[in-house]
Amino acid sequence: MTNVVSKIVRYQTAAGISYGSLEGETIREWKGDLFHHSETGVTHPLSSVKLLVPCTPGKILCVGRNYESHMAGRQNPKRPEMFLKSISSLQNQDDPIVIPNGAANVHYEGELVLVLGKRLKKASREEAETAIFGLTIGNDACDRDWQHGPDKDMQWWRAKSFDTCGPVGPWIVTGLGPRDLMLRTRLNGEVVQEQSTNDLIFDCPTLLSFTSQYMTLDPGDLIFTGTPNVTKKMSPGDTVEVEIENIGTLRNPVVAE
Repeated sequence: MTNVVSKIVRYQTAAGISYGSLEGETIREWKGDLFHHSETGVTHPLSSVKLLVPCTPGKILCVGRNYESHMAGRQNPKRPEMFLKSISSLQNQDDPIVIPNGAANVHYEGELVLVLGKRLKKASREEAETAIFGLTIGNDACDRDWQHGPDKDMQWWRAKSFDTCGPVGPWIVTGLGPRDLMLRTRLNGEVVQEQSTNDLIFDCPTLLSFTSQYMTLDPGDLIFTGTPNVTKKMSPGDTVEVEIENIGTLRNPVVAE
């Protein structure tokens, strides 16, 4: 991983969707994609564009129960408890988390998210660590009743993958390691989650290495690394912000369907 810290955005203007590098409040437009690009020479003020989910992943994986503070007295897992989240759950910075009809207990889950830069198959921890392209922020919003309630589904397809329940952004930061970053989630301005990524039960290289033993990971894939502390319900009219030190703040309003 390079030591030069930089920010990459994916954004929309009247001319279409582009990637670019963010320097201060100015975007330097790219021609190409996240991994193969050149500068066009065009610049945009950050305030003039619509920020989008900062990459287009082939798949999204998440890990549950990866902070002791989230275990609520349960025994720590013996291995990373991975699950899939749908691509259609993704949502942009500042766009709403839409609570679907029938969902009565949707919680926020602020998380550090890894962006893969290399293909991983049966990788060692060392190989996995070098495959981290960058870091971004996610909110793995979830309906707890659909996940664990008396009318729960066989799998978490509704609970964890309803449309808009996976905000990611506002950008990707490269050149920054995933350790020792403070994560804070705020609900209507009040801090409701606060913990360092040093406190992950399974660190990021372990998550990637373990997952790659069974499922090939590809460049652009997103891996949510787990949420700390106790989560609580969000309601229409709320605003949830997930801030991670040296990365930024992911912000989304909450609305009813």
